[in-house]
Amino acid sequence: MKSAVPYLQVAAAMLIVGSFVIVNKMIVRTFPVFLASELRLLIGAIIMTLLLLAREGRFPALTKKDWVVLFFQSFIGVFLFSFFMLYGLTYTTALESGIITSMTPVMVGLISLLFFRERLRWNQTAGIVCAVLGALAINIFGGMFNASWSLQTLWGNLLVLLAVAGEGVFLTFGKLVSKQVSPIAITTMTSLLGSAFFLPFAAYNAASFDFAAVSATDWLLVLYTGIVITVIATILLNQGIAKISAGSSAAFTALMPLSTIVMSALFLYEPFHWYHFLGIAFVFAGIAFATLPPSRTKRKAPVAAQTKSS
Repeated sequence: MKSAVPYLQVAAAMLIVGSFVIVNKMIVRTFPVFLASELRLLIGAIIMTLLLLAREGRFPALTKKDWVVLFFQSFIGVFLFSFFMLYGLTYTTALESGIITSMTPVMVGLISLLFFRERLRWNQTAGIVCAVLGALAINIFGGMFNASWSLQTLWGNLLVLLAVAGEGVFLTFGKLVSKQVSPIAITTMTSLLGSAFFLPFAAYNAASFDFAAVSATDWLLVLYTGIVITVIATILLNQGIAKISAGSSAAFTALMPLSTIVMSALFLYEPFHWYHFLGIAFVFAGIAFATLPPSRTKRKAPVAAQTKSS
């Protein structure tokens, strides 16, 4: 059962992150994009800093390489991801955003090959292929049977696609940080850096924003994004991907768009069609493949080889 824990952590994180699209689709109706992102990250940064100091007593000692990695992970995977996703949501639907983010497994697998030179086992490759087939099923059949295209929709979908690239960087680059830097420390630093990136733009938004007009529900949604999505989901994600290969985690990222699609039907009342079920079937098949244990012959490999692949 212990070996299943990292997979459950990544799966839970992806399901939670899937709600990011739905919740923020509601939030951007009230808050400007930069201000909404700053509030989310600021809440997360404060909580994570307190947790880090309580558990480790200090901020991590980072090398120059760690700073560079965390800078790019925060700028691309937090700042640009939030910017592209939230602005994209103002032009397209949550359902279509969910369909586009289903390409995340492809992005993660591509980044894994380019930056980590990771050799994928047959089952990991099969898992990614199934996830891609699920994405294609949703995109192709969705475009044929439920598409109301416009220039604004196309622009929104493009922004969401750019957000997917940012998510791919965030999901994989954490492996480049020194092993002694804990998942909590990584989450804290990315939240702090992301908050710093958004701060000047958020301050400009805040100067002309009427905070008194914000409802209690909207404030609760902001708290949800700060606590559950930014803190809990990110900790689970960092803990999980630290113990499984990038190839295996690629298939699990497909849970994020599926979560978005289901929630868009439940909470935003966007239509849920038969091809969504087909996509879900492919994705869960991909997860089943990706989590198959290595063959016994590979387990008998020399100790050095086992250490390198773990």
